[in-house]
Amino acid sequence: MTEPLRLLCLEGDGIGPEIVNATLAVVQAAGRVLNRKIQTEKMDIGFAALKAKGSTIPQSVIEAAESVDGVILGPVSHNEYPPVEQGGRNPSGVLRKELELFANHRPAKTWVGLDAPSRKSFDLIVMRENLEGFYADRNMFAGCGEFMPEPDVALAVRKVTRKASLDIARAGFELAASRPAKHVTVVHKANVMRMTDGLFLECTRSVAKEFPSVAYKEMLVDAAAAHLVRDPTRFDVLIATNMFGDILSDLASELAGGLGLAGSLNFGALHAVAQAQHGSAPDIAGRDVANPVSLVLSVEMLLRHLGETNAADLIRASVGVALESPETRTRDLQGTLGTSAFTEVLCKLVEEGAR
Repeated sequence: MTEPLRLLCLEGDGIGPEIVNATLAVVQAAGRVLNRKIQTEKMDIGFAALKAKGSTIPQSVIEAAESVDGVILGPVSHNEYPPVEQGGRNPSGVLRKELELFANHRPAKTWVGLDAPSRKSFDLIVMRENLEGFYADRNMFAGCGEFMPEPDVALAVRKVTRKASLDIARAGFELAASRPAKHVTVVHKANVMRMTDGLFLECTRSVAKEFPSVAYKEMLVDAAAAHLVRDPTRFDVLIATNMFGDILSDLASELAGGLGLAGSLNFGALHAVAQAQHGSAPDIAGRDVANPVSLVLSVEMLLRHLGETNAADLIRASVGVALESPETRTRDLQGTLGTSAFTEVLCKLVEEGAR
């Protein structure tokens, strides 16, 4: 008997419970084309876990995440959490570090029927290194990479290692090799950060030699931002260190129509976490107005990563159909529907496609 596909659902804060439940309904609607049955478990993180367990991400959640096939992570209000010593840890950063999720795969594409700020149709991907760079909460073995040696001086350590650079480069090139354009742009600032970005470029250049069919280009991060705004169609797969990738992926998603349409998958050698690109939006929580598309597309990516290609293709196609018309879109996209009604429409499209 085939083992079930086990997913851990962490609802998070704000609109997290609404969009996680909407996403699970869409996944269940795809049941006929799934190779395995879905088995889900929910655990609390964020403020709910802090109140019940004294931590925004208890150790039991980390252990559960290590034991399942994939994690669905709802958005969290980590900027509002108390200090770390009082239990206020960022669940996203903790999971990335503990599960060794070295890659953050962030697509940005325009959709038929929706106006995009770029005014051009494009389909690109940012492959962002996920475990080091300027991110102070995950680039040290112990302690924090940001510190104040005296009251008026604040310092931050940027960490770039050969292993992490090779890992994200290889993930990016493998992805580019599977796409029609077969083109990689490596983003850096080696003219200023000669040692750290110098090492990063050394690694990407060495991996490029393993993929002769993939075109290779290097671009300064400020130039990459300018060219994204001017003409995003010139890019296919961008590979970047952590902070540069975070900034550029948000820019690309906004140019494509907004973070509410942007999926995101964190993955490593053994684990994967689906996570919407946007935040927890506590101001609209519980009002049935949240748009679940970003998390739906993130879980579509997770299913694809886990070998459920038919279900992923069906969910992605159904999202495309739903976004074509104002009558089947949420109100933030100049549509007419709330969260529940949109979820019903999307589930129906998925079910019809699965017959």
